[in-house]
Amino acid sequence: MSRSFQRRLMGWLLHAVLAVAAFVVLLPLIWMVSTSFKTLPEIMSGELNLIPQHWAALENYAKAVGTVPVLRFMFNGLVVSAAILALQLLVAIPAAYALAKLRWRGRNAFLATILLCLMVPHQAPAIPVYIGLHTVGLINTYTALIAPFAFSAFGIFLLRQYFMTIPDDLIHAGRIDGMSESAILWRVVTPTAAPAIVAFAVFSVIAHWNDLFWPLIVVTTPELATPPRGIVFFRNDEFGTDYGAMMAMTVIVTLPLVLLFLLMQRRFVDGITMSGLKG
Repeated sequence: MSRSFQRRLMGWLLHAVLAVAAFVVLLPLIWMVSTSFKTLPEIMSGELNLIPQHWAALENYAKAVGTVPVLRFMFNGLVVSAAILALQLLVAIPAAYALAKLRWRGRNAFLATILLCLMVPHQAPAIPVYIGLHTVGLINTYTALIAPFAFSAFGIFLLRQYFMTIPDDLIHAGRIDGMSESAILWRVVTPTAAPAIVAFAVFSVIAHWNDLFWPLIVVTTPELATPPRGIVFFRNDEFGTDYGAMMAMTVIVTLPLVLLFLLMQRRFVDGITMSGLKG
């Protein structure tokens, strides 16, 4: 067996493994779309048919749009996700720059604290945060949905890793030209770190657009419901859940995230790759 044939064979095997892995990852998404096209009796029958036997796509999607204010849910999700991302970047960019490029007492201890925060799930402080928001009367408001996530330890760490790859000579040149540290940060370093910022933005928007745990706690009315919270309104313990309409709603609110990732794919990959070059 020649060496070139062995390389081709290994390439075919690798692509076959990746294809199988991709199918396994995409299977829940494919099944969600398939379910949104089925009638309720077919969904409840337990038969594993990827292609619907009886099509009910128009009925399910019409019911999803007509039963609940889908556009309102998506608008709320956009407002909440964008506001959280803006606040996180305002905190993460200066903090990451200070950790990566400035020398100050306690820097390593602060970095260790950031890494410790990465190990704490956001569900852990949910009760004291809820009590605090309830005490000041902010439950069922945009503030309750946004404020608890203004700080992102992951964002600081990711941007810090990327800032470490930026040459110090670039920053020294800015100082020689008389630029302040603030000007260097926002006019020199931040534009250079666009791939890492895009990568973090994708992570942040997807996480908070899809978050159900916190909106389920602090939101009680449809007017402020985010997309996942809005999907819950299809649940009906008395008359049974309409899974076809629920899956149609899920497809509608998932589509913007798929488009976002496809649009930002190149910069997302660049940001993740470059952020791991230097510790």
